[in-house]
Amino acid sequence: MAYAQQSLLGDEAHAASLAASAEEGHDYGAVFTRRWVVELILDLVGYTSDRNLAALRAIEPACGSGAFLGPMVERLSRSCRLHGRQISEAADAIRACDLQPIHVAESRCVVDERLRADGWAGSDARSLADGWVQHDDFLLGRNELGGADFVIGNPPYIRLEAVSDSRSAAYRRACTTMGGRADVYVGFFEVGLNALRSGGALGFICADRWMRNQYGQRLRSMVTAGFSVETVIEMHDVDAFQQEVSAYPSVTVLRRASQGPAIVATAKRGFDETGARRVRIWASRKDDLRLSDPACEAARLPTWFGDVASWPTGSPERLAVVARLERDLPALEDGGTGTRVGIGVASGADRVFVTKDPTLVEEDRVLPLAMARDTAGGGLRWSGHHLVDPWDGDTGALVSLDDYPKLKAYFEENAAALRKRNVAGRRPQQWYRTIDRVAHSLTGKPKLLIPDIKASIHPVLDPGGLYPHHNLYWVTSELWDAQVLGGLLLSSVAQMFVECYAVKMRGGYLRFQAQYLRRIRVPRHDLVPRRTARELARSFEARDVERATAAALDAYGLEELPG
Repeated sequence: MAYAQQSLLGDEAHAASLAASAEEGHDYGAVFTRRWVVELILDLVGYTSDRNLAALRAIEPACGSGAFLGPMVERLSRSCRLHGRQISEAADAIRACDLQPIHVAESRCVVDERLRADGWAGSDARSLADGWVQHDDFLLGRNELGGADFVIGNPPYIRLEAVSDSRSAAYRRACTTMGGRADVYVGFFEVGLNALRSGGALGFICADRWMRNQYGQRLRSMVTAGFSVETVIEMHDVDAFQQEVSAYPSVTVLRRASQGPAIVATAKRGFDETGARRVRIWASRKDDLRLSDPACEAARLPTWFGDVASWPTGSPERLAVVARLERDLPALEDGGTGTRVGIGVASGADRVFVTKDPTLVEEDRVLPLAMARDTAGGGLRWSGHHLVDPWDGDTGALVSLDDYPKLKAYFEENAAALRKRNVAGRRPQQWYRTIDRVAHSLTGKPKLLIPDIKASIHPVLDPGGLYPHHNLYWVTSELWDAQVLGGLLLSSVAQMFVECYAVKMRGGYLRFQAQYLRRIRVPRHDLVPRRTARELARSFEARDVERATAAALDAYGLEELPG
């Protein structure tokens, strides 16, 4: 029998059986996980033979052909020898399950063979194999909440929409984190975490998209609220399986404990058993903050990231700096400085609402509009566009069309286009509204305008007079000088934050959205030295990114920008 057989969908061919029952006889194929990956995870969660493993409980939630189960049994057997215990005393030490009967049979054979090979009686080996490995659906089976010290394995990777409607509905009822187009593995994280007792650890090798994608937000919230992120080792380019796969896997260790320092690592192509051993040794040295190895870069973060909108990505060195700055510095949007971040107006029908003819309607029903193209040259060069404005600046309500004959005639002329919009369908009485309300007070304020889709952050100053279009984000502040703040946002330090938070688009472009801009950390405005503030303002005026970065590093107290 192959020793480390794992099905990638999941490690146990569990996901294959989700799409169709095992009895139908489909051949779903298998991927073989390299043993050193299994050993790495077992070491990281603390499933080691020097501990009295017979007194602890480990769960393998989708055991497949026994790639994780085999090494676990070997370690448990050695532990019993070291602690003077009979293997029969470990009847409750392991619970493994799989949805496919053939894999249950194969895993039982693995258990039986390992125990016999280590000299235990055949009757004990058979009894434990039958007791430890069960035919069950981990997501729907009976799981003891808070009863496990370890949950270890490789959960299935399969979209919920690929699962039968009845099973998908059952999974959604059982697992509250499985929202939207979630992968089934999200449920394995949830059920596995709920199975942990205090101090228990979950160790999975699994796709890491849940850390950043929308469908993982509920799971991120769950982790942030009651667990700690202990280790994340990105292994996207690693030959972790004996067949080439595209699963973007990471080794992730989560623990039912208060959040403390966290280890992040990026394993490079060529990372293997030797590299894994170096990582384990480095991780055990609590005072060593960095690992720079030809096959792996790692860093120890002071804490994990609290914002559940998405968890940052980037080099371990960058993540360590971002985590420290998130812990020590205020966010850009801050009530203490009156700094706010928002987005310009979306109309749902720019052909109607955006015009270059200010005489189209009444004079007070047009608002000078800043477009993304107006910022292209580095300064703000207004292109003459206006917003046909249906909002009352005093009340914030829609104006009465009867009070504005030209506006009424114009909107009625374009009523067909306006009424077919979703916003009009939801509010038929407000059929002539823009999607967003217009906050007229924003027009006269000095503000930084930041285009949405760019390769690099591109703040431009509007001294007041224009209202931003929806492809522009705006930043206003009561206490920050706009040009000083502009210098900080022009710098590569601000760029670093957004690169860590945002998903990079095709062509290397980034989305500079409000959710990312708000999370940028800035120095306390009253602690920035005057000389540094002047330099930030001058570099912003000169559009000199290198100069702004040098000044920003001084303001942040950084010696250099992490790679």
